[in-house]
Amino acid sequence: MVKAIRVHQIGSPQVLKWEDVEIGEPKEGEVRVKHKSIGVNFIDVYFRTGVYEAPSFPYTPGVEAVGVVVAIGAGVTSAKVGDMVGYAGRPLGSYAEEQILPAEKVVPVPPSIDPAIGASILSKGMTALFLLRNCFKVEPGHTILVHAAAGGVGSLLCQWANALGATVIGTVSNKVKAAQAREDGCHHVIIYTEEDFVARVNEITSGNGVEVVYDSVGKDTFQGSLECLKLRGYMISFGQSSGRPDPVPLSSLAAKSLFLTRPTLLHYFVTHDELLEASREVFAKVASGVLKVRVNHTYPLSEAAKAHEDIESRRTSGSIVLIP
Repeated sequence: MVKAIRVHQIGSPQVLKWEDVEIGEPKEGEVRVKHKSIGVNFIDVYFRTGVYEAPSFPYTPGVEAVGVVVAIGAGVTSAKVGDMVGYAGRPLGSYAEEQILPAEKVVPVPPSIDPAIGASILSKGMTALFLLRNCFKVEPGHTILVHAAAGGVGSLLCQWANALGATVIGTVSNKVKAAQAREDGCHHVIIYTEEDFVARVNEITSGNGVEVVYDSVGKDTFQGSLECLKLRGYMISFGQSSGRPDPVPLSSLAAKSLFLTRPTLLHYFVTHDELLEASREVFAKVASGVLKVRVNHTYPLSEAAKAHEDIESRRTSGSIVLIP
């Protein structure tokens, strides 16, 4: 038996229960991982509140962790007992002391990467990678808008885009987060609680707009984000922390021939080779100093409910990890 967070019904953070679970032994093609550090992502909230449908009830939430392989099933050659590995994505279940996973879902974590850093960077770092390269390729001279610029993914987007030579505009909710966003490479920071971000983007860009908007906020910012785009601009909606955006009529895109996408990590890094390549690049960016990981909040795994309360109330910035 191991301890894990279990969810028996959708609801508030209080539905996250600390329970004993039996996980068994790894079958063919599987590994058993003893977690050292577990990443918290807003997608965990989406599953808990029913925005995304959980595979079944009860379930253990979580999509990201770093730990040590303690057992392997038949046929596994990509990992061995004692390896430090990480994973991000499906299956759910990282909010646990241990988890059994398909071996093809785990990637090696370099010795130079602390487990807390690894659990903070894999999902968010690979998300930043496909957002900046695959959804829209950010290049020198581009001007981009990043909402929630002090958040886990937002912080990495700002740092990476700045390193690519883009001009970065970021929105945040307060002065403390504004200071962090500037440290992370934002050239222009907008405190959206004090000023109209659409008007400020228009002012900063001399009325031209931005090439791309990275919007993880959703309902509160979606329409304004469209207004910030230049002709043939790209609207990338990859989250909805403020709620589902209102339906978008195609005519609202036709006004400036805009592009709109709602991407997910699982559709961009599908195979084990793709996961390996993406994770290596993310870890390399950390090692080279391009990406600075901010593990600003750490909680015991048993207090996952508190972590969810804080992330939903926007009391957090940077990354959040749970420690078993």
